[in-house]
Amino acid sequence: MGNIRQTYIKRVAIDLIRHYPNDFNGDFANNKRKVLELTDLGVPVEGGEYHATYKKLANRIAGYTVRYVKRKRGT
Repeated sequence: MGNIRQTYIKRVAIDLIRHYPNDFNGDFANNKRKVLELTDLGVPVEGGEYHATYKKLANRIAGYTVRYVKRKRGT
């Protein structure tokens, strides 16, 4: 059985991938960093890093982007 994700998570992830197709790949850490940069879920801190205000939501969106990109690109 697969995981059922909320429509909000899917919509945000797919919109991010459509607007920034070259920024996302099959790497969770990279996708999480990009989700924090491109949404209001991350707050910039010193050193150019982002701190997640809603960590669980950011993780779920980044996880779905990994799954979506892998499925879309066939890897």
